[in-house]
Amino acid sequence: MNSGCASDPIPPVAQKNSHVDTVLNHERSDEYFWLRDRENPDVIAYLEAENAYTAEVMKHTEKLQEKIYEEIVGRIKETDLSVPVKRDDYYYYSRTEKGKEYSIYCRKKGSLESEEQITLDLNQLADGKDFLSLGAYMISPDHKLLAYAVDYQGNEHYNIYVKNLETGELLDDVIEDASSSLQWANDNKTIFYTVFDDAWRPYKLYRHKLGTMQKDDALVYHEEDDGFWMDIAKTKNHKYLMMQFGNKTTSEIRILNADNPTGQFRIVHPRQQDMKYWVKSRGDSLYILTNDN
Repeated sequence: MNSGCASDPIPPVAQKNSHVDTVLNHERSDEYFWLRDRENPDVIAYLEAENAYTAEVMKHTEKLQEKIYEEIVGRIKETDLSVPVKRDDYYYYSRTEKGKEYSIYCRKKGSLESEEQITLDLNQLADGKDFLSLGAYMISPDHKLLAYAVDYQGNEHYNIYVKNLETGELLDDVIEDASSSLQWANDNKTIFYTVFDDAWRPYKLYRHKLGTMQKDDALVYHEEDDGFWMDIAKTKNHKYLMMQFGNKTTSEIRILNADNPTGQFRIVHPRQQDMKYWVKSRGDSLYILTNDN
C-alpha cells in the first residue's frame, strides 16, 4: 500500500456549476451537469488532469498491471469463431484472429463449406484511429447491402454507413450523430434510425431513403416525455418494424408493416403505468407477452 507523504499528488477537483433539471415535475440539482459537454475545453482539461493523477498514484503498480494484463490475455482464445446464424441462403458469423484487436464479420452462401466473404473487417476500419466501437450491423433483406453504425470518438454517437456487398464499395449515404438503433425496411432502400437529445436519450426516429441527403430525412416520431427512451426493432419474421418506448416500469410498442415504410405506425397498446409488454412473432402470427394481469 502506498503511504501518504507531503509529495503525494493532489487530486483534481471538479468545479460545481449551478444547474437544475426538471423531470416528471420534480426538480433535481446537478452541479456536475457541465461535465456532459465533451467538447468543452474545461471538461477536456479536467479529464486530462484526472488521467494524469491516476497515472501518478498508480505508477508503483505498473509491473503488477502488466502481469495481470498478460495473464488475462493468456486466457483469451484470440483466434475464435462465433456460432453461424442462417438467414435465407446465407450463414452469417464473426471471427477473431490472434494479434488483431477487432472482430471480422463474414458470411457464406449455401453451406458452411462455401467460400467465405468478409462483409466487414473492423480492424481495417480501426486502422489509424484511436478508438472504434461497432454499434449496429444490419444486412438488408435482399442481402446486397450492409448498414453499420460506428463510433470513433467513444461518446456513443454513431455515424451510419452503407456498404454494397456485391462490389465492396461504400454508398454516398452517411448518417451522422445517430444512436446505434437502426433497421431496414423491406424495400432495401429505406433505413430507420434514432438520434439522441442532450441527455443522451434516444428520442427521435427518422426515415432515410438511400440516395438522399440526411438533411432531407423524414422525422417519423418525437418522444417528448423525457422519462422514456425509444428504439427501432423488427419482428423475427421480418414482417413488422417496431417502434419501442420504455422506462424501468412501463413500455409501449407501435408497429408498421415493413413492406410499407412510409405508412403510419400503429399502437399495440397505449402506455399504461407499471405495465410492460413485448411483441414476438411466430410464423405469420404476433404474440404479446406482458406483466399485466
